[in-house]
Amino acid sequence: MNMRIPRAGAFAVLVAHLAAIPVQAQEAPASETADHAHMHHDTDSSPEQASQQAAPPPAPSDHAADAIWGAEVMAPSRAALRHEHGGMITDQIMVDLAEVQFRRGREGYRWEGEGWWGGDIDRLVVKTQGEGRFGGVADDAEAQALYSRAIGPYYNLQAGVRQDIGAGPKRTYAVIGLEGLAPYWFETDAAVFLSDKGDVTARLEGWYDQRITQRLILQPRAEVNLAAQNVPDQAVGAGLSNIEAGLRLRYEIAREFAPYVGISWERKLGRTKRYAQALGGGSGGAAFVIGVRTWF
Repeated sequence: MNMRIPRAGAFAVLVAHLAAIPVQAQEAPASETADHAHMHHDTDSSPEQASQQAAPPPAPSDHAADAIWGAEVMAPSRAALRHEHGGMITDQIMVDLAEVQFRRGREGYRWEGEGWWGGDIDRLVVKTQGEGRFGGVADDAEAQALYSRAIGPYYNLQAGVRQDIGAGPKRTYAVIGLEGLAPYWFETDAAVFLSDKGDVTARLEGWYDQRITQRLILQPRAEVNLAAQNVPDQAVGAGLSNIEAGLRLRYEIAREFAPYVGISWERKLGRTKRYAQALGGGSGGAAFVIGVRTWF
């Protein structure tokens, strides 16, 4: 007898038939079984073997060009690069002050400058300074020869000898000093001198370049001199012997050449002042100055 099952009933019969089929576990392929066994064996390996197997590849060379051209071929090029980026020998001569001073009929002159030769770290430095009146030998003049060693980005430690070359008594000194750039761009130069007679003196200088424009610069400047004892033959007294302050306005026609005008004030103090007065000299005063600053 033919029976027609509704569509909904046929779908229910099919689901029941599929549910009755047992689900059999599938076996893993032989290759996967072998990989699993290999992984298990690696886990049981010693720490030394694991570290050797996990070692990173060697770091690349700092000089990649060596792999192509060879270290011997590239060595001259690297030496030239170091030379052109701080290893070269250079030099400079700086005349910071070269001026005429007008002091109420007692006109005089003054100079101060230095030159150096060497590299960024080690240099030979020669300094000179002095002053005097027209028509005579410089009253106070000196020259220094120093070895300069950079001890940081902004300071050089200097040591050497100083020789007095003025009209007064000739002295030779051992010198140790510190020259560099202080915070807020103040140039500083400090030195201690030990003479061949056992006298100890010191000097501290500082100046600052205030740019008004790219070419017009105002420079305040100060100098202080001290002595550890009286030096009668040089008319220098113990303690703070003299101070000097100045203000100069220069115009850089070129970076290497800048005329200036300004004022300078000097005062002798303490026993140094008394020495000067006993010799018929003054204790200081103000002066109008005209000069030039140049370097090459």
